[in-house]
Amino acid sequence: MGLFDDVSRFLETQLEEFLKSHPHLELQALLEQLEEQERDTLKLINSLESDRKRLETQILDLAQDIQTWHSRIGKAEAANRPDLAKAAQEREASLFRQGNQVWGKMEGVKKRIAQAQELLNQIQPRKKELGIKVEEAKKQKNVDWETTYWDQPQEYRQTKRASDSLDVEFKEWETEQELNQLKQNLGK
Repeated sequence: MGLFDDVSRFLETQLEEFLKSHPHLELQALLEQLEEQERDTLKLINSLESDRKRLETQILDLAQDIQTWHSRIGKAEAANRPDLAKAAQEREASLFRQGNQVWGKMEGVKKRIAQAQELLNQIQPRKKELGIKVEEAKKQKNVDWETTYWDQPQEYRQTKRASDSLDVEFKEWETEQELNQLKQNLGK
């Protein structure tokens, strides 16, 4: 396990260094994590809603069964059949207990739905805010030298504009080199 831990730490360090030098990628990774959390939370809410509906249906079915057995108790008592009336009362009591259990489960599911919804309500604004930051970081990465250094002499700005495509090409190449270095380090 020591070697695995060392490799894991090394990779984490390399990744952290890479992300520090490319903050827009770090923001993008965080945004993707939030999107995944949002998807998982929505799946959970949908699953819990299905459970809630199933439990509500079960409660309604139990309520109908309780009415049936309550009616049978009356019929048995009217017919002077205490043995049937007692058995029907026991069945009715059993159905009430079962209904209480299902009701408790449904209340638990409702609480979990509320908690998941609260989590979703926290994730969505954070995701939107992070999306804005990602867009800003992308724009800032591509900001023209002229707008950043407006006080530079005109001929310097023109030279800079002409070399912007070279700068972009170099940045892409440097990023590719760093990725290749990470891949090589993984292979060691």
